[in-house]
Amino acid sequence: MTQATPKGQSAPAQRPNILFITTDQQRADCIGYENPRLQTPHLDALARAGTRFSNCITPSVVCQPARASILTGSLPLTHGVWDNGVDLDPAVGQQGMAARLAAAGYATAFIGKAHFSSKITFNATGTPECRKSAPGYPHDWYGPYMGFERVELAALGKFHRARLPTDAPAIHRFEHWFLSHPDAMARWSSSATEGSGAAQTWDSELPADWHSSTWVAERTLELLKSRQGQSEPFFAWASFPDPHHPFDCPAPWNAMYKPADMALPEHRTLDLEQRPWWHRAALEGSPQIADPELAKFRSEGFKVPPQTDQQLAEMTANYYGMISHVDHHIGRILAGLAEAGLAENTLVVFASDHGDMMGDHGLYLKGPMFYEGVLRVPLIVAGPGIPAGQTIDTPVSTIDLAATFLDSAGEDFGSPQSRSLHPVIQGQESRECAWSEWQVHPARLGVALELRAVRTARYSYTFEAGSGAGELYDLQADPQQLVNRFDDPAWAEARARMHTLLMARPGPVHTHLAEPVGIA
Repeated sequence: MTQATPKGQSAPAQRPNILFITTDQQRADCIGYENPRLQTPHLDALARAGTRFSNCITPSVVCQPARASILTGSLPLTHGVWDNGVDLDPAVGQQGMAARLAAAGYATAFIGKAHFSSKITFNATGTPECRKSAPGYPHDWYGPYMGFERVELAALGKFHRARLPTDAPAIHRFEHWFLSHPDAMARWSSSATEGSGAAQTWDSELPADWHSSTWVAERTLELLKSRQGQSEPFFAWASFPDPHHPFDCPAPWNAMYKPADMALPEHRTLDLEQRPWWHRAALEGSPQIADPELAKFRSEGFKVPPQTDQQLAEMTANYYGMISHVDHHIGRILAGLAEAGLAENTLVVFASDHGDMMGDHGLYLKGPMFYEGVLRVPLIVAGPGIPAGQTIDTPVSTIDLAATFLDSAGEDFGSPQSRSLHPVIQGQESRECAWSEWQVHPARLGVALELRAVRTARYSYTFEAGSGAGELYDLQADPQQLVNRFDDPAWAEARARMHTLLMARPGPVHTHLAEPVGIA
């Protein structure tokens, strides 16, 4: 199949395959090369073989907007998924990187957690991810979806003990596969225990072979085997649901890290009197949802009561175990890529959608606070033509991956927001900043917020557009983000420069935002 080539460029002799691997809710400092307490030998090796970005930020600090941004190469208020529970318009999804690569002759596949549409909805929405709509799809449905020709969904990918589904539609491949084990329900309910009571943390003894991380790896390995001998290049997105809460690392990985060995954040207590008004409002507000069970479910994903040091240590140890478990399977996938004879001509990219507070400032999981733990994400690029052992401090965003993948294929993505990272990797371009945003619906936290953020190599700046309040942190002098300089007259010049960068956000903004159809 011939490919379109941007005017003035020549088509590459052989277009590379693209293998995109993501995790959910993994902090940038939770990989071995930044955190020696964590064992991630395969990701460390991938970083040594390629280039890693130390200042990659997420376009949004919550799942659905961040994932829609990766797919579309645009910011949330441009693609319209402004909060969790707001579905990506399929017409917009069809303009994203998967559809564009398919049109360029790539075989496209998605395996794992998509979350481009809501899973838990108020009513059936018609999307394959919606638990109320999925049973209406034929059992042999494998796509297409959002530009991907073949799709194998882990719709939830995570189970809270109290909400383990008793059945699952066949098109939710992981959940259906999990429940096909005759004693899955019994093993789950008998093995998940609360330990010390650490929030969202479960001492699970389920077999690792039954875990979603194992399933994503196995299905990806099967896909790679199927690509042997194929002349058509492929683009595959392998999306692990871990280490997202609930923290339920399977045995034996749940015993890999001892809570007593965990280094806890130095600043791990709430100091709301030193923070902008919306921090307290979000923590103390109640989701504006009529159904009390759904309101409780939504609140649990953002509001965690204060944890003792022992509880935070247990949460952290479990979180680390989940990351090492995923790293093990990433190693299997990379080995499978080599065994299939595909490694030399495959661009491998690893990233996460957003991070986790993990006790920073006395906060947990994620919320409307754009601290580094949730804003900064890992990004590694390795493969043909990528310099080895390189670390780049230039601020970039995961929305840049869409243009990067199209550039690798000899195509022009043509977006003002997504820009190829290849010139940055080759030392031909530097950038000053990257943007993040989140429009918070009161159904989530009980308060409506218009949060905009911009990040440079030195400063992190957040602005609540509705009230004019904000945060400014000097990351060089204050890496823990303890002193907010937003209202400090001595920092007026830095604040003005950051606000100018914030307002220079490229691309259109939706003036009419769709109402949420679900909660997650």
